[in-house]
Amino acid sequence: MTTIAEKTETIHIYHTNDIHSHFDNWPGISEFLLDKRKEHEQAGESCFVFDLGDFVDRSHPFTEATKGKGNIELLNRAKYDAVTIGNNEGITLSHEALEELYSAAQFDVIVANLRNSDGRELKWAVPYTCYTTHNGVKLAVIGATAVYELFYGKLGWMIQEPRDLLVKLASDISESVDCIICLSHLGVNEDRLLAKETSDIDVILGAHTHHLFVHGEIVEDTLLAATGKFGQYVGQVTLTLENGQIVDKVAAVLPADELIAESHEIEAVQQMITEGSELLDEEVFSAPIPLKQNLFAESPLSNFFGRALLAYTKVDCGLFNAGIFLGSLAQGSVTKRDLHRVLPHPINACVLTVKGRSLRDYYEISCHPDWPRTEVRGLGFRGTMMGVMVHVNLKMIGDVLYVGEKVVDPEKEYKLATLDMFTFGFFYPNMKFEKIDYLVPELIRDIAGWYGQEEFGTTS
Repeated sequence: MTTIAEKTETIHIYHTNDIHSHFDNWPGISEFLLDKRKEHEQAGESCFVFDLGDFVDRSHPFTEATKGKGNIELLNRAKYDAVTIGNNEGITLSHEALEELYSAAQFDVIVANLRNSDGRELKWAVPYTCYTTHNGVKLAVIGATAVYELFYGKLGWMIQEPRDLLVKLASDISESVDCIICLSHLGVNEDRLLAKETSDIDVILGAHTHHLFVHGEIVEDTLLAATGKFGQYVGQVTLTLENGQIVDKVAAVLPADELIAESHEIEAVQQMITEGSELLDEEVFSAPIPLKQNLFAESPLSNFFGRALLAYTKVDCGLFNAGIFLGSLAQGSVTKRDLHRVLPHPINACVLTVKGRSLRDYYEISCHPDWPRTEVRGLGFRGTMMGVMVHVNLKMIGDVLYVGEKVVDPEKEYKLATLDMFTFGFFYPNMKFEKIDYLVPELIRDIAGWYGQEEFGTTS
């Protein structure tokens, strides 16, 4: 790498990742970042602040109501320099909503492995950007996000495998800059492989797998840093350069719950969140009866959603877990807020084309007695326990499986509606090999709302 800098310089980098719209610690984080920037600037030192994606999560009413734009305002307020996107920004928003998400951003959006479906480059993001410090050190920042090819494809995007792309990109720009930072929403294993495959990247700031490196990790000569999840920590990387060459790099994390914000900052953030969330107070439909939840048996709410799922997908049968419902719906007016409270998950429905013999396998797996109390983490699920599996238009009498009133033919193909989280190989290992049609961008609460409106209408 070449440089025009001819003196010792310290560069301070602060980073967050996988906040997932957890705002409990955010006032403290925001004020800390603003104070640190001011402190370093007064000392004549360079300071950069980055986020590694999944800052947006539609499980929070504020994010849902503002389609993530409220989150961007929070990043603006904290004066971030650049972000990359996570899968929550990339595949839980519609194509149009993602294109608009960063329209008011006062920072750079960096993602090298995403394009429009026709191959055109993004208007709202760049593959990399370069910053020059006061002393002339040139810092390049590259970024990439995790590959969910089927989801991105359905939403009108083209996602590329990132590692080779990042290696080439870093090689292409390495001669014209002094150091390269990678904003990675790829996961810890991909980060380690990337570090092994190139010596051009000096620091990889990591995300996606919610890993925490308290003091960083060195792979080959690359420093890896990551701060876990949910805003529990803020990361700090300190680079020391002499004549444009990095002579030291150190990573640390700071517990965010120890960062105390002034009352005015807490009030300002809370006011933003409250005002944004009020957009959800819009009636969707009027329920003629209470739609109660039951985690361990079928219920009025699961029956309602089962009808909604089959009506929306127009398929033979359905399968989902009662644990997706985090509450009940009262009789009468049901608002967007109510639907979000009961179904906060960024989960899509999907339709599988399966042979009858596979349908029977899935039915039998779903009846395992341990499942109702099995704890579920990740995969878009925002509840706690799986709950009983609910079968829609699908039943076993004796040893015979029926779809409706017809015996299932082992060789015949059937259409099964279920949740995308079951197709990732964890609960039903063979589902990921089926022909799958993911229904995007609608989330399962959108389907429930659509059906309620179609069936019952509103009070107005």
